[in-house]
Amino acid sequence: MAPTKTLRQRIGDGEVLVALRGSLATSKDQLSDIWSTGKYDYIWIDGQHSPFSEEQLVTYCRAAEELGIDVQLRITHTRHAYLLGRYLDFGPSAVLVPEVMEPETVDDAIAYTYYGPIGRRSWGGSNRRGLRGMAQGMDRRAYAAWWNDYVVLAIQVESVEAVSNIRKLAKPGVSVVTFGPNDLLFSLEDHPEYPLQDVDDCMRNVAGQLAGTGIRLAMGTATTPEERNKYLEIGITLFQEDAPA
Repeated sequence: MAPTKTLRQRIGDGEVLVALRGSLATSKDQLSDIWSTGKYDYIWIDGQHSPFSEEQLVTYCRAAEELGIDVQLRITHTRHAYLLGRYLDFGPSAVLVPEVMEPETVDDAIAYTYYGPIGRRSWGGSNRRGLRGMAQGMDRRAYAAWWNDYVVLAIQVESVEAVSNIRKLAKPGVSVVTFGPNDLLFSLEDHPEYPLQDVDDCMRNVAGQLAGTGIRLAMGTATTPEERNKYLEIGITLFQEDAPA
């Protein structure tokens, strides 16, 4: 049975969810077979480190929507936060901005993820999530209000600067903070004087800073169910897992 709550509501409620690390080369039939395992709650697509075309993304998101699946896209670059509206016009219902370090990046992300009165995303695009399910002549304001309650905006913490400034970065409109442990380790190695000694300490620090804000924490690399207990203790509730072999 499909969940009655939206992905954003489930995230906000603190449910432990697992994202399929998806591939845009997967067909709808293949995706349906993977989803029938019942192991996954949404799909994560890496647009930062994997090649893709806009046409591929539209086709994939359309198939996923027909199967009742939400797709999260990690966009190509931090400085492309101003393009979030364009990426969302292709069908994802969740987006992740990588390597966030400055509040101005988050300002752009919020502005172009949300329609007014929250943001300034431009109206348009026939491939937007939820649009095909609406009646002909749907009301612009009604869709915008629905979208503003539906979309999931995430930012990725991958530096000691982001850890230290997370309260300035995790602004209203951000639902998820995702950890990028590999790049965070690079950053720690470049800052041997930093008071936090390892990635886990950074995760705990961020969790403490965000306690009570309602913003949830995600692991940005694949984990097995056996590996998750220590992250659950830290407060991470969103995970990624590869497709079945």
